[in-house]
Amino acid sequence: MLPGITKTTIAAGYTQASEVLTKAVARAAEQLGLNKTLLARLLGLSPATVTRIYTGDYMLDPARKEWEFGLLLVRMFRALDAIVADEASARAWLASKNSGLNGRPIDLITQTEGLVRVVHYLDASRAVV
Repeated sequence: MLPGITKTTIAAGYTQASEVLTKAVARAAEQLGLNKTLLARLLGLSPATVTRIYTGDYMLDPARKEWEFGLLLVRMFRALDAIVADEASARAWLASKNSGLNGRPIDLITQTEGLVRVVHYLDASRAVV
């Protein structure tokens, strides 16, 4: 271990990162109009656990897959926000049929492959300037 870095310091860093990502996931889901059931499916958690996220009683765990799915959701939100810049347009885009993705993004993001495809699609769309 590096000098001056203790297990307590590392644990505090994980706790802070967990709080930040958990709040970002909840905020992104709210702004995209994702209900708790859909968010639970997306993160691989139970609806009760998602409710605990919103009350602050549960933080995403960096050692579990929910962390990676949360990062992807926030990445998707940020890319979509950069492209459309308002909640109504983002929600409409998610609910609309997309020929490039061969489906509605809102339906695709509940599966791992679909979420990754949507993120890559948005990243590619955002890169074209």
